[in-house]
Amino acid sequence: MNTLGMFPLRACAGLVGRRSRMCIRSPHSFPGITVAQIDEEVSKLLQLKAQLGGDDGKHQFVLKTAKGTRDYNPKQMAIREKVFSTITRCFKRHGAETIDTPVFELKETLTGKYGEDSKLIYDLKDQGGELLSLRYDLTVPFARYLAMNKITNIKRYHIAKVYRRDNPAMTRGRYREFYQCDFDIAGQYDPMIPDAECLKIVHEILSELDLGDFTIKVNDRRILDGMFAVCGVPDDKFRTICSTVDKLDKMAWVDVKKEMVNEKGLSEEAADQIGEYVSMQGGMDLAERLLQDQKMCQSKQACAGLTDMKLLFTYLQLFQVTDKVVFDLSLARGLDYYTGIIYEAVLTQAGVAPTPVSTEAQNGSSVPGEESVSVGSVAGGGRYDGLVGMFDPKGRKVPCVGVSIGIERVFSIMEQKAEASAEKVRTTEVQVMVASAQKNLLEERLKLTTELWNASIKAEVMYKKNPKLLSQLQHCEDAGIPLVAILGEQELKDGVVKLRTVATREEVDVSRADLVEEIKRRTSAV
Repeated sequence: MNTLGMFPLRACAGLVGRRSRMCIRSPHSFPGITVAQIDEEVSKLLQLKAQLGGDDGKHQFVLKTAKGTRDYNPKQMAIREKVFSTITRCFKRHGAETIDTPVFELKETLTGKYGEDSKLIYDLKDQGGELLSLRYDLTVPFARYLAMNKITNIKRYHIAKVYRRDNPAMTRGRYREFYQCDFDIAGQYDPMIPDAECLKIVHEILSELDLGDFTIKVNDRRILDGMFAVCGVPDDKFRTICSTVDKLDKMAWVDVKKEMVNEKGLSEEAADQIGEYVSMQGGMDLAERLLQDQKMCQSKQACAGLTDMKLLFTYLQLFQVTDKVVFDLSLARGLDYYTGIIYEAVLTQAGVAPTPVSTEAQNGSSVPGEESVSVGSVAGGGRYDGLVGMFDPKGRKVPCVGVSIGIERVFSIMEQKAEASAEKVRTTEVQVMVASAQKNLLEERLKLTTELWNASIKAEVMYKKNPKLLSQLQHCEDAGIPLVAILGEQELKDGVVKLRTVATREEVDVSRADLVEEIKRRTSAV
């Protein structure tokens, strides 16, 4: 038994905090406890008190957010809402409806769906007999939703937070808690038409956000698997080698090859053959060339993927997006559930100086993975025809294809651009400030403000009985409020309001009856 546990509670309280009097009785009251033992326990408690800090024993702690998370101030939230609005408009323009799913799922729902990235899943403590995990993405919960509700046909978007026990890189928009913006098409359709629309959506969003130059890389899991097969990769190593190839955007080819050979047990010959293929980039011409390749044409699934790739580029030409799309054999995307086309959008320049390209890269003689380094991936997705069937009791498959916008990285870039720009970011949408030029007009200001609110005008009033006019005008300048409705005794007699444009300081009298329409007209473009 811990001897300290035999002390009266008041004794412990007296040792840790000065406000309680020490109340330890004679050692003779506790048989078997020596004075030395008591002194030792007292010493431990005093040390604990020193560690906690403060004379009154209050716990001292650092106010901070958890690792990999952050707060957002009003200016940052205004930027985020603008981005969300742009993305949502695009999703709706393409006919999507929205759903929501729980932030946590049964652990077994998520297990085995993410390959080597499964170690990044946040597991929760046992809650009443259910083993739960925070969702890693929005795709697996979507597949579970389809199977559970027996839905075989839907075009949906979902914007929500996901969680990953990743090593955060805050400046690059990599967090442990972050938003994903997903668009998916589920259903049995003719090949490559839904896939091409997903790429069109990525093109539209990145173009409208004006983040800088970007490239959309495309590949196909069937082409990758066929390439691994003809290069001599054993069947049981396909997924693990795929995960290594997926690191080519972060690692040089020499390091990727080293991991394949030294850690994954692949032969050097097989790795070198893979290296030849993953250096290839192009468009429909590359697909045609690979269909004639002596090795690749030996794989039926590679040929099927290459045929679909040609069809995809045909539709992309009709959608007018081929200027940004590249068929890139190094693109792997390590998630286990992809079965066909895969794609990833990367910013090659985002309002910052591009990374210099080496002389070897300019001459086209660089090894794979050592070309100019991109700013980072901002969207990714692909086809996952087997995922829903993994949840269906009868294994019924629902073909799906989708894309996820990496919104946090987009936010980071937008915030950097806002900081570098002289343009002021408005954090409210107030159209007009109701002000007074004289004292004792609070009731009149509140009456006018109520009229404007009832007419769906975004209006604001100062919470003072007699604010100075200069203070009211200065608030409009600081908050970016475009108009001021000024009331005075003369205006009240004449039944008008003096409407002031903050930017130009121009003032005009507007009749009270026409004020709402005049404010709407002047702020319609704001």
